Amino acid sequence: MSELISVFNQSIIITLFVFAMMLLTDYINVFTKGRMKEAIKGGIGRQYVVTSFLGATPGCLGAFMAVSLYVHGLLSFGAIAGGMIATSGDEAFVMLALFPEKAIFLFILLFVLGIIGAWLSDKIASRIGIIPCKECKLQVVHAGNKHLCFEPTILKRLFKLSSLRYAILLFLFAIIIAAGMGYIGPKVWNWQRIITISLLTVSAFITLTVPDHYLNEHIWHHIIKRHLWRVFLWTFFALLIVKIGLAYWDLEVFVKSHITLVFLICALVGLIPESGPHMVFVMMFANGIIPFSVLLTNSIIQDGHGILPLLSYSVKDALTIKIFNFVFAIAIGLPLLLLGW
Repeated sequence: MSELISVFNQSIIITLFVFAMMLLTDYINVFTKGRMKEAIKGGIGRQYVVTSFLGATPGCLGAFMAVSLYVHGLLSFGAIAGGMIATSGDEAFVMLALFPEKAIFLFILLFVLGIIGAWLSDKIASRIGIIPCKECKLQVVHAGNKHLCFEPTILKRLFKLSSLRYAILLFLFAIIIAAGMGYIGPKVWNWQRIITISLLTVSAFITLTVPDHYLNEHIWHHIIKRHLWRVFLWTFFALLIVKIGLAYWDLEVFVKSHITLVFLICALVGLIPESGPHMVFVMMFANGIIPFSVLLTNSIIQDGHGILPLLSYSVKDALTIKIFNFVFAIAIGLPLLLLGW
């Protein structure tokens, strides 16, 4: 029972960290949205750098922006493939919560590999005749919200806020107090506790000051209703599976004695266009069960659900990108695995 409570507690704190990071990332993404498209204009090298950077940012928003640029004819096929190589989905937030230093190293490595993969896939695409998207009217990322403005007048009408804003604020303040008193998360003051409380405080400030449209569409409908419950469930069951595997079945010995099979499974799971199934490998790496090469391979292939908008426009392009990234990941990950990395 105590193990179950521990898993639940850890899942809660990870989910809250993910919520705060997703909100902050979304806020910055929307705030700079108009400038992102300007940044992409230029040579092919700039496309590779920008899309890989967008992909390497935690969550799906960077990948969504890259897809939006691609279907508007602003990116080459290689650039969008490189962006998906660099993307590691919502699991990026969990990795930052569990092993931040290694996670940052992974993101930097994915960024570099995204640029290399983009150049290589464009070379291959030109040889086999792959034609990138041309201009279309598809809008994938929060259409109609061109500007995000700070509303200081909200501070003057605290008693006239919507019930949704009140509910989110009360929840955030309750969680901040609970985390500060050690009821959830770490019992002692450490970096994780300080950063989580700081991020939740920033989240409360954003929730208090953003316009109603942003609150309803971005915070409630997009982050909370669409993402957060999935993050919690996948985190909880991934942690539970690893805990059970370690307690009742020698999972670590099995993985190390069948590491090639585990490597292949992680690569195949990476093909799933959804955040969640990959969480098992994140938890296994956090517990020292799988090597870095396995996590890297999974991260190269998987892109959370960042590629889903492209599936709605061109199944062929989406599948081609997945196949290329699968081969690219095996070519990178397998030698590292054989070297024991």
